[in-house]
Amino acid sequence: MGTVTHMIGLDIGTTSTKAVLYERSGQVITTANEEYPLYTPSAAVAEQDPEEIFAAVIAAVGKVMKAGGIAPDQIGFVSFSSAMHSVIPLDSEGKPLMRCLTWADNRSADWSEKLKNELGGHEIYLRTGTPVHPMSPLTKLLWLRHEKADIFAKARKFVSIKEYVFLKLFGEYVVDYSIASATGLLNLERLDWDEEALQVAGITPEHLSKLVPTTHVLQGLAPDYANAIGLAPSTRFVIGASDGVLSNLGVDAIDPGVVAVTIGTSGAIRTVVDRPRTDPKGRIFCYALTDQHWVIGGPVNNGGVIFRWVRDEFAASEVETAKRLGISPYDVLTKIGERVAPGSDGLLFHPYLAGERAPLWNPHARGSFFGLTLHHQKEHMIRAVLEGVIYNLYTVLLAMEEQIGRPQKIQATGGFARSPLWRQMMADIFDQQVVIPESFESSCLGAVVLGLYALGEIDSFEVVKDMVGGTHEHSPNPEHAAIYKQLLPIYIRISRKLEEEYEAIAKFQQQQQQQSEQ
Repeated sequence: MGTVTHMIGLDIGTTSTKAVLYERSGQVITTANEEYPLYTPSAAVAEQDPEEIFAAVIAAVGKVMKAGGIAPDQIGFVSFSSAMHSVIPLDSEGKPLMRCLTWADNRSADWSEKLKNELGGHEIYLRTGTPVHPMSPLTKLLWLRHEKADIFAKARKFVSIKEYVFLKLFGEYVVDYSIASATGLLNLERLDWDEEALQVAGITPEHLSKLVPTTHVLQGLAPDYANAIGLAPSTRFVIGASDGVLSNLGVDAIDPGVVAVTIGTSGAIRTVVDRPRTDPKGRIFCYALTDQHWVIGGPVNNGGVIFRWVRDEFAASEVETAKRLGISPYDVLTKIGERVAPGSDGLLFHPYLAGERAPLWNPHARGSFFGLTLHHQKEHMIRAVLEGVIYNLYTVLLAMEEQIGRPQKIQATGGFARSPLWRQMMADIFDQQVVIPESFESSCLGAVVLGLYALGEIDSFEVVKDMVGGTHEHSPNPEHAAIYKQLLPIYIRISRKLEEEYEAIAKFQQQQQQQSEQ
């Protein structure tokens, strides 16, 4: 077999697919990032084209192989990370019957309520670890079954985007325990499909892929694709896990009491425990990494996507300035945000532009600025948006602390980690030291560490400590932390008090949308 000298980590994300070519030591040789659109014709719809994502996978691997100048036989393996909760109905030929429903698709909101209130949803959650919410494939299947009955009846298989990619590459229907544990259909204790959940969804095990461990290896890549990406057909492909659990591994947040915070398009807070654990109040998820590593935590819908919204809707002149200076528009925006004092002079922003998962689990939640006065300017709004994303993550941590106590250490990662302002803000709002590993693409690094483990090249995950590399560290500024401590209770109370209003405004928006579509 020979010792692995080079390896590729691939992460199929919500807005792009990233490929990273690594040396065995974890040193990055080169990276590629292929973007694709998220189709959102209305507030509730968030779909992607499976073929566009598959093309991005092929392009990203092809680019790192070309740029890295590595011979195909030097690649020890390719290991996969992927976003969770996607659903694609396929016909008997394995062709998609509609576009991929992403985690952000909210059309199953009413079925989610019904599952929670009438169909025993909480009991299913306690066994499957996926909170009852429109993100969950279980609720998406309920919606398809009742609202898209023709597609549901034609479907022979329901798969995630990673399963679709593996079907195209290898002609096999396989799903790893990690992606399966985020469907709301997998019994965590038995590591098998949950009979009651399948019954509620109206499907049988034959509608789903074969369950395999996250260390499962496939070989025999379709020759056309092998040529297109510059790999040998015999290259080993490790099925890998979900982006969330692999991000914890990739930032070395696998020891007890170490909490990882990721802010990419969306965001999450997670920590590793040694057995499946769910929350009596249903606020946190529990997903598989290996049979000894389970990840609990909470996802938020609203991370970097909110900053992108600010860039696209409010910052035309700043984007122009950034182009002229040859720098990122986000750098220009954070510089503007830095001019404003912590707490944005009492301006609070609730970032619920895409409903919210943890801690509210409320698809009807909506965004708002609170505390606006004539004194506030655009820079206050920019800073308040950045603060709002962190406030929201902190409220999830408060729910997790009931299970694990106060964290010993916080490892933060994702696109936001490139911003010193955002990093410091997290330390101040959490009032804890925040450590930023060098590895920005933590899910890709987690994928290759899992790959080394799968192939017996390493016998524990400890090796990641040497791969994560140098870090930034941010300690809380006590004056800033004191300001945020005053504002946080107000922030938390507002979202609790607005539950009825969220529902009413969401219903109004849905009615308007339906009228405009007629």
